[in-house]
Amino acid sequence: MIWSFVKIVLFVAVVAALTLGAGHLAETGGGIRVSFADTEFNLGPVQAVVGLLLLLLAMWLFLKLLGLIVAVMRFLNGDETAVSRYFDRNRERKGFQALADGLMALASGEGRAAMAQATRAEKFLRRPELTNLITAQAAELTGDTRRATDVYKRLLADDRTRFVGVRGLMKQKLAEGDTDTALKLAEKAFSLKPRHEDVQDTLLQLQASKGDWKGARQVLGTKLKQGLLPRDVHRRRDAVLALQEAKEVFSDDAPIEAREAAIEANRLSPDLIPAAVLAAQSYIQSGKPKYAARVLKKAWGAQPHPDLGAAFAAIAPDETPAQRLKRFGTLLSAAPDHEESRLLRAELNIAAEDFPAARRALGDLAETHPTARSLTIMAAIARGEGEDDALVRGWLTRALTASRGKQWVCDKCHAVHADWAPACENCGGFDTLSWREPPQSATPMPNGADMLPLIVGHPAEPDVPEPESLPAEAVEEPVSEAVILDEEVGQKGRN
Repeated sequence: MIWSFVKIVLFVAVVAALTLGAGHLAETGGGIRVSFADTEFNLGPVQAVVGLLLLLLAMWLFLKLLGLIVAVMRFLNGDETAVSRYFDRNRERKGFQALADGLMALASGEGRAAMAQATRAEKFLRRPELTNLITAQAAELTGDTRRATDVYKRLLADDRTRFVGVRGLMKQKLAEGDTDTALKLAEKAFSLKPRHEDVQDTLLQLQASKGDWKGARQVLGTKLKQGLLPRDVHRRRDAVLALQEAKEVFSDDAPIEAREAAIEANRLSPDLIPAAVLAAQSYIQSGKPKYAARVLKKAWGAQPHPDLGAAFAAIAPDETPAQRLKRFGTLLSAAPDHEESRLLRAELNIAAEDFPAARRALGDLAETHPTARSLTIMAAIARGEGEDDALVRGWLTRALTASRGKQWVCDKCHAVHADWAPACENCGGFDTLSWREPPQSATPMPNGADMLPLIVGHPAEPDVPEPESLPAEAVEEPVSEAVILDEEVGQKGRN
């Protein structure tokens, strides 16, 4: 605003000065005499002013002509000029238009058209950091992995595109199944951009698959520091990794380090069942059964599990069935109404040959939630109480087609695992296994209902439950389990 005021003042001053000069010349009546060689020019006041203006115009035209000549000379010499800028803007317009068309073709799945547009854009723009990205992705889209690899390697030469090149090569190696090279590339990409979440997850998964638990815990800690992982999720996953470290230490016959790692895993996540079992084993090895019992009781209160019961039994392996039943009372009291507590109490009473108590402990589980385990326990109770063989076989036959109960199931792909693992063997998901009952298949056992009377016979007991048709794949393992229990209970009855 001040500069505008100054310009107005200067303009008014110039106009006033010219007006005063013209008035002075008009009053004096004089003129201007110009002598050039032998020629003399006499100009009046008005003629002098017009001549001065023409001289200024001629000087301006001369300067413009001189600037044009200099610009032409610079253009011919290769320097940037207004003319060159005009052509550059035209090339940029065509180049960016080709770049936009290439991106649209890439989004539409037209790989060859995208590569053609990328080549055209590179011709006009000469910006390989932009066009190479489209070329690489278009080459992958068309299945030309060799060209994509060459482009990604070219991206490694530029600091601005090195991360993109490393990540592209990493994904290619993952697709090829070369996890060793992919791990090295993931580590390089992580060093270039530690905050990149996709690279963090990929590196964590590869480290877990290769057993690099220490490195995986470091990546997990980085995710926590950067706010990319909730604290409770970090504690759980860190406990999973610490548990795997402890298992490897156990396998290397180093019990002191194993105890420390196992106890740390249990401290990080007390409800992690394998960590509680391993911590209890470490306490048993060090001669601290009370600490082992405390760990298992806490884990049982959070999530009852058969492995916890087996670990609790290992604290005193030489006790009698009656002593074991009494000692297990403190464990079962942590979750007395849980289904696993009722099943375990029934099994302990069967081992102590107290079959009425086993029936009371089991309650109505065989009817409300029939599983292979609960039905097999009912068969054992029936045999122990001296029931008819047809009734016992009826319970065992139902166990053949009943649900297996809770198992380790992946929350992502629903694959069933025999044992817990840090990563799903089917989909590779990290910390996705949970102890739950998988969904039942609707596929019936072929002719199962027609063959059951041949297996069971026609018992006189009216309350023998009718069998249900369940998948054939659930038959094989419960058969051996039921037959073995049938033989054991029969031997106890004969004794």
